[in-house]
Amino acid sequence: MSITALTRKRRKVIDIPEDVFRNLSVLAASEGKNLKTFIESILASEAMIVSDEELYKHLVETDPEGKEYLSDAEKKNFENWLGV
Repeated sequence: MSITALTRKRRKVIDIPEDVFRNLSVLAASEGKNLKTFIESILASEAMIVSDEELYKHLVETDPEGKEYLSDAEKKNFENWLGV
């Protein structure tokens, strides 16, 4: 079983201009791929370029998880769990 078979996929409908559609179709055909596969490979490649630092920075700015301090009870439970 490949890694991609284990990866959960998401579906998203996108609208692209006609000229972009045509150009991407030509590029996909030149690589022997269908348009869907070609676009998915481009998106996957671009997503891998994003650094962990950029992702972390975005999450810190937009996701409150991790910005809130533990209550005394939560801290005590966590320390007990760690065995400290």
